[in-house]
Amino acid sequence: MKQHHRVYNIIKGSLTLIVIFSLLIINRAPMAHGDYEAEINTLNAQIDGKKDALSKLRDQQRYYQQLIAEKQKEKASLKNQLSILDNKMAEIELDIEGTKLEIEQTELELRSLELEIAKKDQQINQAQDRLSKLIKTIDQQGSKNTLEIILMNDSFSDFLNDLEYLNNISSAVRDELEDLKDLKASLEEQQQTLNHKREQLAELQQVLADKKYALDQEKENKNFILEQTQLSESEYQALLADAQKEQEQANAEISQLERTVRQKLAQLEASRPKNNQNKPNSTSVFIWPVPKNRINAYFHDPDYPFRNVFEHPAVDIRAAQGTPIVAAADGYVAAAKDAGMGYSYIMIVHDNGLATVYGHVSKIVVKEEDYVTAGQLIGYSGGTPGTPGAGKMTTGPHLHFEVRLNGIPVDPLAYLP
Repeated sequence: MKQHHRVYNIIKGSLTLIVIFSLLIINRAPMAHGDYEAEINTLNAQIDGKKDALSKLRDQQRYYQQLIAEKQKEKASLKNQLSILDNKMAEIELDIEGTKLEIEQTELELRSLELEIAKKDQQINQAQDRLSKLIKTIDQQGSKNTLEIILMNDSFSDFLNDLEYLNNISSAVRDELEDLKDLKASLEEQQQTLNHKREQLAELQQVLADKKYALDQEKENKNFILEQTQLSESEYQALLADAQKEQEQANAEISQLERTVRQKLAQLEASRPKNNQNKPNSTSVFIWPVPKNRINAYFHDPDYPFRNVFEHPAVDIRAAQGTPIVAAADGYVAAAKDAGMGYSYIMIVHDNGLATVYGHVSKIVVKEEDYVTAGQLIGYSGGTPGTPGAGKMTTGPHLHFEVRLNGIPVDPLAYLP
């Protein structure tokens, strides 16, 4: 009877081992992910198609950029300026199409990532299920029964075989745990990539809006030139001459006014008692005079549309018509010139030999010799052709922002956060 009981326990233990390995083999068999894989492959093919189309568009853009660069080297003429504007519009239109393709590509990549994450979630659930079943089966059998099975073997060889089975089960559990750990790490990484792609998509949509705005501005510039010149070369040359004269006059006034104000400030400082505590505080650390935005033209920008007429000693910060302008730092208002339909500007003199100039101002709210503090409202932006303060030649609504060090224009971006 005892012999029968031992045989029964051996068979029971062996069946338990067989069940465990069956669970392991069956559950570790790869799950059919046909639906996921097929859609992911289709999406990847579409992504590759978008990349190819984008590459061709960028080649076309470079062609127009080269044309613009060549035209900018030529003598200023109405025909040449209209050609530059036409090429710029064509280049921007291609850029818009390229950005749309980038958005479509990013949306496809997002969908592909979402499918990869769903597939990974399914794999994690399967791995957890396998572990649960393995542990449950081992727990139900119990270590005592397994030990009895091993001790009741008739030969040392059978004992070693059963011991190997137990080691294999333990190893299988460890493998499942490692697989689960790797799957979860991979899932977290893909989730981060997904979040990054979503941020990238939002940025691209803003870039698209910016480029559409830039295209509208170029169209306005062209319409303004056509309206002012009526396709007459002589009218265009007269317009250029007036614009050049206006800029030269403004630069001369700014330089003279800065020298005058600094002399007055030096005299005022000399007349103050040494212990006078009423001297206004000032700083050479600037803040953005309008909300930080896209730069339309940089300091001495080689792509500045009127560079063949005059240099660009500033940065043009995109700002909608009528955007509040604030003082970039504490200082004295050296100039607050309202030129009507001409070029209106404000200049503020600061410490450390620095001064700032704010151009294309549509409305001025400070007076000369006012003391202003950083962030204080000084006026409102302009720049739309044919509006107050815009001047003879302008590239659309923006703030022309100069920084001068000891009377010499320097790159404003070096002084802005």
